Amino acid sequence: MSSSGLLWSCASQESKPALLLLRRALVWPHPRAGQAFMLLWVSVLVLANLILQAPPFVFEGDSVVLRCRANAEITLDTTTLHRRGEVLSVSDESSDFRIEQASLKDNGDYRCSGFKNGCCSYSSNTINIEVQELFPRPVLTASLSPTVSGKSVTLTCKTQLPPLRSDVKLWFRFFKDDDMLQLGSESFLKIPTLTTRSRDPPYYWCEAQRGSSGVCKQSQKSQLRVQIPVSRPVLTLSPHGASVPEGHTVTLTCKAESGSFPILYQFLREEVVIQKMEPTQGMKSVMSLRAEHSGNYYCTADNGLGAQRSLPVYLTVTVPVSRPVLTLRPGGALVPEGHTVTLSCKAERGSPRILYKFYHENISLGSRSVLSAGGVSLRVTVTVQDSGNYFCTADNGFGPQRSEAKSLSVKVPVSRPILTIRRPRSQVVEGDVVELYCGAWKGSPPILYRFYHEDNALGSSRVYSRGGASFKLPLSAEHSGKYACEADNGLGAWRSETVSLDIKVPASRPVLTVRTPRAQAVEGDVVELRCEAQRGSPPILYQFYREDNALGSSRVHSRGGASFKLPLSAEHSGNYSCEADNGLGARRSETVSLNVTVPASRPVLTVRTPRAQAVEGDVVELRCEAQRGSPPILYQFYREDVPLESSSAPSGGGTSFYLSLTTEHSGNYSCEADNGLGAQRSEVVPLSVIVPASHPTLTLRAPGAQAKVGDMVELRCEAQRGSPPIWYRFYHEDVPLGNSSAPSGGGASLNLSLTAEHSGNYSCEADNGLGARRSEAVPLSMSGLTGSRSGPIATGVTGGLFSTLGFGVVALLLYCRLPRKAGGRPTSDPSRSPADSDVREPVYHNAPAWLDLQPVYSNVNPKGGEVVYSEVRRIPQGSKPAANSDSVLGLLRTHLPSHGQAASHRPSDPPGSSVIYSQVKVACPSAYVAPQS
Repeated sequence: MSSSGLLWSCASQESKPALLLLRRALVWPHPRAGQAFMLLWVSVLVLANLILQAPPFVFEGDSVVLRCRANAEITLDTTTLHRRGEVLSVSDESSDFRIEQASLKDNGDYRCSGFKNGCCSYSSNTINIEVQELFPRPVLTASLSPTVSGKSVTLTCKTQLPPLRSDVKLWFRFFKDDDMLQLGSESFLKIPTLTTRSRDPPYYWCEAQRGSSGVCKQSQKSQLRVQIPVSRPVLTLSPHGASVPEGHTVTLTCKAESGSFPILYQFLREEVVIQKMEPTQGMKSVMSLRAEHSGNYYCTADNGLGAQRSLPVYLTVTVPVSRPVLTLRPGGALVPEGHTVTLSCKAERGSPRILYKFYHENISLGSRSVLSAGGVSLRVTVTVQDSGNYFCTADNGFGPQRSEAKSLSVKVPVSRPILTIRRPRSQVVEGDVVELYCGAWKGSPPILYRFYHEDNALGSSRVYSRGGASFKLPLSAEHSGKYACEADNGLGAWRSETVSLDIKVPASRPVLTVRTPRAQAVEGDVVELRCEAQRGSPPILYQFYREDNALGSSRVHSRGGASFKLPLSAEHSGNYSCEADNGLGARRSETVSLNVTVPASRPVLTVRTPRAQAVEGDVVELRCEAQRGSPPILYQFYREDVPLESSSAPSGGGTSFYLSLTTEHSGNYSCEADNGLGAQRSEVVPLSVIVPASHPTLTLRAPGAQAKVGDMVELRCEAQRGSPPIWYRFYHEDVPLGNSSAPSGGGASLNLSLTAEHSGNYSCEADNGLGARRSEAVPLSMSGLTGSRSGPIATGVTGGLFSTLGFGVVALLLYCRLPRKAGGRPTSDPSRSPADSDVREPVYHNAPAWLDLQPVYSNVNPKGGEVVYSEVRRIPQGSKPAANSDSVLGLLRTHLPSHGQAASHRPSDPPGSSVIYSQVKVACPSAYVAPQS
């Protein structure tokens, strides 16, 4: 649409206030409801005669009515409207003022004044009117930035209405330079972009207007830049031609026919950037370079929409050949005879084709031409005659260039050397000095000889003439092993065969170690004697000694020592040593002392008494001695397992303990020996302490206060102390009356039927084998003496019977006691038979006539115990007594009724005899068997 077709434009309209007098009611659109309403002027109850009224909100383009009202009582001739103190309008017909299409310049304070002719003037209140912007200046935006050629773009005209005028309809116009592209209520426009590059792009803008003649605002004018990708550039070279001499200047031009600016150009050679240009607004870029390198050249063009690369252009730079370099391989001046030497000739610079030639002492060896960069090689198998100087030349048409000469010396490689060890004796010993000689029979000098021991370098020597080299070596134990030498004259090292050298090391002084299973060597332990020499070549013979007496030997064929195990006895205490000998001299170790401790043996306890029986008051010696055992030995004495005293024997042997005996010392004794290797207890030894009988006391017991003839008097004798059995004897005027035994201690009694002859002094005696003790005399007097002879006879008979019975009982008691003390069996042992007993029967002399015997009963010491019956037989008158030996058996039989075997062998009773029993209690101690020693 051309500009001639425009209906309106923001530029053709200017907002000018127009003051029109209104003679009718005014109607404003409601800002929210979208319907018309009658403007109600608010009457303010004021005291002023003139007031000015205005609408509350005013926006751009609104038609504003200002009403000046006077009091009803006042009639004005003229009314004047003032703005910011200036007269805006004067009217004499109406009091309403109107501003058409209010704009921002209508802002300010308004008031009105009235004049009444010939009277007075009036002034109204002041009202501030602030015209608000209906919408801001529109902004033209594009949907793509930057815009790419060939694609459509959307132009948008952006603005915003206030909430109080949201119902206002805006119209939009889009322009390109001076041409309108679109008119309507749509705020966007879609246009195609340009496909060609333009140096002067068009300007675009938009307008927004209220209605067809309201407020109109225009956006800023903007250029819409269209980006066109760069085309493929073309590279050209100047001067034209494929070949340029080295050092000349070449101009490279890169040109892109199309593409948005700016464009970045780059120049490359064989993919390597050689120049990067600054971005340009031009169609091409030019660079100059000094011709040095042949190859393919390129250029690239890039405007940010993709780089484009030109076709390659090959540039040939013609370079004169440089001075070549001759190299010999293998490197170095020395080459072994027969080896192949490679001669390489190369010119670092120069355009092909290049012709290379090789020379030996100015004699040509050959030539070769190459069409590309790089040198040429020539292989020659050398002899000694090929030694000399070599050089080469290079020529590419600009004149030959000659290399520096290289010297080649052809050497004879060294042969494999031979190692010889020169030794002072057939068997080398530590401390000897040997000479290692190494010689190669062939090889160009100088030759470097190296000597090795187990691949460890020992030393070297360089020889500048024919012959070998020597190396002297003082030997130590570490020098045993394999030796070799090496010969090298720079053409390769050769190693000799290995030569073994065995160095004998004399055995060092050995160390003897005694290994015991415990801290102290004890008899019966097995100890290990360990002998080891820290140094010495095997085999080593180890010998073990005790007090220089050989014990044993062992040969060891490897490192380490030897051991000898020895079960210990007491005789093995002493000094030990060992000897190490490997044929180079025996070495003896220091002596090691070994003390074998013997455990104490079971001791023997001996009780040494001053007499056959231990008697109270005696001092006995308890001797304890262990026959074997290492001192010191601690001895401990016990009575009934209660410790008595201990004593030490520092030098061995036994020890004694002295004891003063009392009755409490009877019992079982033992002792213990301990030397720290375990206590040993002896066997038990019983000790019975005998107490001598004390002075007895004699007591006479009569049935009445005064003894009379015919009374039976009891004589009671008792010793308060004394070991049983105690033998009691009764005396009348020192004439024995009878005996009685107390096997279990206590006293004994004798019953006496009194006669006239029995008056006098009586005494008794107590004896337990340790000495008889006599009591004091006790007198006896009687009344009513008679002359009957039966009294003396009866007394004599009774005394004789008691004497006989007493001796029998004492014999029986001694027989019963002695075997027990000796550890034998009692008389009541069933294993004993009458034939085994060797009891001698007592023989009595001066016995009364058999016809005169009368039965007499006497109960002596009736107490509990084993009963012994003394059997007394009355033989009728007229009977003859038997032989002397049988008479005793007929008169007195002693037997134990409870033991069947003894009773079964009783002799048959004499016919017609009657038996009178005198009961005697015999207290035999309980059977006791002493421990066997």
